[in-house]
Amino acid sequence: MIKKSFSYIGIFFLNFLSLLPLSLLYFFATVSYYIVYYIFRYRRQAVRENLCNSFPQKPLQEIIRIEKQFYRYLTDLVYEVIKMPHIPKSELEKRVKINNLDMVEKYYAEGQNVLACSAHYCNWELGTLALGVKLSATPYVIYKPVNNEVYNNWFYNLRTRFGNAFIPMKQTLRALVATKNDATMFCFAGDQTPIRSEARYWIKFLNQPTAVLTGLEKIALQTNRPVIYFNMKYIKRGYYELDCELITENPKETKGHQITDMTFALLEKIINDNPPYWLWSHRRWKHKPNIEEWNQA
Repeated sequence: MIKKSFSYIGIFFLNFLSLLPLSLLYFFATVSYYIVYYIFRYRRQAVRENLCNSFPQKPLQEIIRIEKQFYRYLTDLVYEVIKMPHIPKSELEKRVKINNLDMVEKYYAEGQNVLACSAHYCNWELGTLALGVKLSATPYVIYKPVNNEVYNNWFYNLRTRFGNAFIPMKQTLRALVATKNDATMFCFAGDQTPIRSEARYWIKFLNQPTAVLTGLEKIALQTNRPVIYFNMKYIKRGYYELDCELITENPKETKGHQITDMTFALLEKIINDNPPYWLWSHRRWKHKPNIEEWNQA
């Protein structure tokens, strides 16, 4: 009960902050960067290890530069998400430009449903929110609920403001069956880490053995829905572009884990081109393959 009361106090504070102009929130973000990076040192060891392992060719000075850029962006990202419950639709459309969305609408017009993949790169929350404004049909976003019920409800409400439907990961198949006759796009975050017991497919990603989820590919092969990738780009503080890139129009013509491999190859290129905007604080490589698993990769 006490924990829940504190959660409601936290939500009240977040809702108050969301009423403030983004310019003021960015001032708080700048202050927060120094506190988070230099005082609390939030996950600094994990971030440094992830960067060093991902870019072994880069000197330490360059790693630290990327590390600081990441933390500056991470604090911006937090306050941008806090603003989402009250960001006007007109401002959202101004801040997130979506290119090539006619690709998705073309499939809708042809009576085809679509599968989409993205990653925790740039402000994926803001990008998803913008899709709900732009698409003619409901985007269904697969997500992992937050353990805290109060905060989970807060996130759910801000994420679904403009028509998006958020589906808990465990209910994915049920939602696919329930909407099979509707024009839909199911969106997946491809860079999530599977639990160790479900780590059945490994790739070399950013110079490291990496366990990856293959749920999107399994669904693509079963339904033969076109697969696209949403590539989000950082333009300047608070402004982004989202490009729709085709992975495959006919999944059943692919072989092996080709779809999964293609999406991770694209994500790796995106990260290599502009490293600070991926979620480096995530413990992405907490699982290690045994010899048999890695030999089969």
